[in-house]
Amino acid sequence: MTRVLIADDQALVRGAFRVLIDSADDLEVVGEAADGAQAVELARETSPDVVLMDIRMPDVDGLEATRRICADPATSEVKVIILTTFDLDEYVFGALRAGASGFLLKDTDPADLLHAVRIVAGGEALLAPSVTRRLIEEFSRRPDPHHTAPAALDSLTEREREVLALVGQGLANAEIGTELFISPATAKTHVSRIMTKLDARDRAQLVIAAYESGLVNARGV
Repeated sequence: MTRVLIADDQALVRGAFRVLIDSADDLEVVGEAADGAQAVELARETSPDVVLMDIRMPDVDGLEATRRICADPATSEVKVIILTTFDLDEYVFGALRAGASGFLLKDTDPADLLHAVRIVAGGEALLAPSVTRRLIEEFSRRPDPHHTAPAALDSLTEREREVLALVGQGLANAEIGTELFISPATAKTHVSRIMTKLDARDRAQLVIAAYESGLVNARGV
């Protein structure tokens, strides 16, 4: 059973998400938070698998709450999905850097939201290629983007750098396999090794690493 915590400052929204999630046999709501501070507290108390986190809340917002949850050893395994009204919300990229596993628009189809929770709970990042491209484009428009390759990138093989660049473009394992003429299983192995070497929580942070290292820009590799 996948345990879900809902964080949103609107009671009506929380209630709607609760009804939807509890309608699934494999999901259950373990708590509701009305602001970021409460979300952090409930994450520690209830140990959810996934937090549905509204990004705009009073006092402690979703960005700061995500950072606290992901940085705390007691809750570092908790996956966070950012919920936003805007697909280019200025805080989304920062939330991913803080450790969120992806984001959803609040008008997402109910079936897609349930699917998203399952994907993230299973350890995958919720980053469709189109979403990834928009995030990269948004970040690239900011002044003085940093393209300094982290030292950990030196530990990657040439093939792993190729795979990381393709992850940065939003390609799934099967698509990476097609691009590099390798099997999806081999692509998955490469991705897992890259995550270990870069100490990345999930695929979302690999996308950030690919862009910030300069392997990918808004126009691709």
